[in-house]
Amino acid sequence: MALEVIGAGLGRNATFSMKFALEKLGFGPCHHMSEVFANARSQIPLWLDVVSGKPDWDAVFSGFRSCTDYPSASYWRELAAHYPDAKIVLTTRDPDSWFESVSETIFSQQMLGSLAGSPIEAMMNGAVLAPFGTRLTDRAFMTDWYVKRNREVVDMLPPDRLLDFHPKMGWEPLCAFLGVDVPDVPFPRVNSRDELSSASDEQGGLPADPVEAEKFARAYIDQLKAGAFNG
Repeated sequence: MALEVIGAGLGRNATFSMKFALEKLGFGPCHHMSEVFANARSQIPLWLDVVSGKPDWDAVFSGFRSCTDYPSASYWRELAAHYPDAKIVLTTRDPDSWFESVSETIFSQQMLGSLAGSPIEAMMNGAVLAPFGTRLTDRAFMTDWYVKRNREVVDMLPPDRLLDFHPKMGWEPLCAFLGVDVPDVPFPRVNSRDELSSASDEQGGLPADPVEAEKFARAYIDQLKAGAFNG
C-alpha cells in the first residue's frame, strides 16, 4: 500500500486533527507519532533504520494510507520522492505559538528526560531533534528555523501537489484538494496540548518501555478521537 497523502506539518501543527480528518476522508489508517508509540515494538526498529540511513519506507508505512506529524514530517522530501503520486498537506501556525507548544509538550525536559537511554530516545534524537542541536530552548533560533523550513516545503513542491492548510479553513479546501466529498460532521478539533501535558504528568513523562508505550499511546489516541468530532 502506497501513501496517498503526506502531511508535511511538524508536530504541534494540528497533526492530530489532520490524522482524524484524513481517516474520516478514507485515507486511513494515518501514521502519526502516536502510532509509532502504539506500535513501538515494530515501529521503533524501522525508524532506527531510517535514522541510520537505511530507510525501508514501504515497511514503515505498511498498512497506512497517509501520514502526518513527526517523525514522518522530518522526511517530507524523501517521502515525496518515494511516493510520487501522493499529495502533500502542510499545516502551519504562528512560529512563537509553535515554539511555546513544543516547549511545553514534546520537547519539554520532562518528556524527553523520561525517554533517556531507551530506543525511543535514539529515534527522537535522530528523526526529530537533530536539526536543533543544543538550541532547543532558543526561541529566536527555533522560530527562525521553523519559518525557513516551512518556506522550503512551499518553494520545493509544485503548487498542484501541495496544500498549505489550517484546520480553521474547514473541510472544503482539503476535500477539494484530495478530490473527495465533504463529510457531514464538524472538522475534528483536538486540544492535545492540554491533554498530552496532563497525561504525561500522570505518567511522569512518556513511557520508555515499548510495551507500556503501546498501551499509553493506544489509550491516548482513543481518548482524543472520542471527542474530536464534537464541534
